[in-house]
Amino acid sequence: MTLSTPQNPLAKVLPFLVLGLCAVTIGVLQFSQVRSLQQTQTAQVYQEQVQQERLRLQLLQQLPSFGFDNLIADWTFLQYLQYFGDDEARAETGYDLALDYLDLVIDRDPRFLGAYDFLATAGSIYAAEPQKTDEIIERGLQSVTPRVPERSYYIWRQKAINELLFLENAQAEAQRSFQKAAEWASVYEDEESQFVAEFSRQTALFLENNPESKVAKVGAWALVLQNTSDERAQARAIEAIQSLGGSVQVAENGQFIVLPPSQD
Repeated sequence: MTLSTPQNPLAKVLPFLVLGLCAVTIGVLQFSQVRSLQQTQTAQVYQEQVQQERLRLQLLQQLPSFGFDNLIADWTFLQYLQYFGDDEARAETGYDLALDYLDLVIDRDPRFLGAYDFLATAGSIYAAEPQKTDEIIERGLQSVTPRVPERSYYIWRQKAINELLFLENAQAEAQRSFQKAAEWASVYEDEESQFVAEFSRQTALFLENNPESKVAKVGAWALVLQNTSDERAQARAIEAIQSLGGSVQVAENGQFIVLPPSQD
């Protein structure tokens, strides 16, 4: 009689376990390769889109408007908002076209007051081109007056903020721009305009007495903070205010309260 030797149950399933492990490993590697390929392809697509858009904007800049300047400006501004809001694409390509859009908008309609609100944030914080931002504002100012468009003093204020916060050795230019903002705002009698006039006048005075005034810079950053809903710009402003010795609090209604540094 022949006796059979009992087999270890693990010996029966071990080959299947090894096979399953190999299959899973291959699947993970394949998925990783596919994902990497998709990311590479997506980045390439975004880059190609940027190149195409740059060429289109250059063409628009050169084409005659046939009297439809405002329409071109409005349409380009809507395209800019779509471009700026595409976080996934901008994470791959950056914000290099931001000023190309806004340059075209203001070139076609220098009295488009709302476009200037985006310049300091988009041009200096995201595109990191404060000098080009200043040049665009300067060109736009050549086509406006204190009353056309209404409250055009905000353009001078945007120019002053950009010069004070982002341009090196531009305190004298910032002082002049704040003074012009004060002069233009004084033309209006409403409470908002009078507040801007006084704030701009005081900021110009701070810079005259102390070109490196921390109080003036904190005040300028406070304007950036209070006039943008962009989280990245808000974070940049809060960090800058704190580094200058100021502090930021958030009120119950969500509004930011900026406290200036104790020493200028």
